[in-house]
Amino acid sequence: MLHHVSFGVSDIYRSAAFYDAVLSALGYVRVWDDISDDDPDCAVGYGYSNGGDKFAIKLRAQTLSGSVPGFHLAFAAPSRAAVDEFHKAALLHGGKDNGAAGLRPDYGDEYYAAFVIDPDGYHIEAVINGAEQA
Repeated sequence: MLHHVSFGVSDIYRSAAFYDAVLSALGYVRVWDDISDDDPDCAVGYGYSNGGDKFAIKLRAQTLSGSVPGFHLAFAAPSRAAVDEFHKAALLHGGKDNGAAGLRPDYGDEYYAAFVIDPDGYHIEAVINGAEQA
């Protein structure tokens, strides 16, 4: 259903370092960037190495906190180990724990996820629900 999504961030360098780390743990890469110290409209796009962006961060001077009640974004993970690495990378790069990696039986028998809050307050998740990808 969704083609792509973006977050407004208050510090493009801090957020790029955070998302470079957490998304690489899930197999995603920086597919483009437009960062310059004198550009108030900097942005970075992430996705699969052979495709366009599916997620982007964009510098916004008037960024509000990402913690809107009920909002979060879940990134697909290829394995439980990738979910574990996502959580570890997030905490090492300025994220806050919002639920350690593990099974979530309330969501399903094979729902394995980790929840974090990024440096701008966005609630994000890494999840694998079912068999691990080959």
